[in-house]
Amino acid sequence: MKRTVLWLVVVVIAGVSFGCKNRSASGEKKYRAKFEIAGICSNYTFSVVEGEIDTSFVAPKWTDETTGRTYKNAFAVKNPCLLPKGLKVGDTFSFVIDTNPPKNECVVCLAYYPVPPKSLDIKVVQ
Repeated sequence: MKRTVLWLVVVVIAGVSFGCKNRSASGEKKYRAKFEIAGICSNYTFSVVEGEIDTSFVAPKWTDETTGRTYKNAFAVKNPCLLPKGLKVGDTFSFVIDTNPPKNECVVCLAYYPVPPKSLDIKVVQ
């Protein structure tokens, strides 16, 4: 009996620890992304590389028409000016989906570079 209770306690603690690992300090679900493309005029493409994300938020498979390269779980950002200044192509980082983003008041040019059809407001949470 004591062994069963002890085993149950261990399983519960492990489950809680594992479940909290993918949450930010505020309880939001965390993901890992890779900065894939820095197109002209803040036309940025990212891909989710860690974390189970709802595929209605991202393009499960997207091909850059300029290079022919295909990306999994790709997305653009709605708030490119709110990204950290030092972020560059190839970097991986943790982020949460920003459900209450600040007003995006930066100016970006309107030159075209293809981006995935899905875009997110994100907050980088290294």
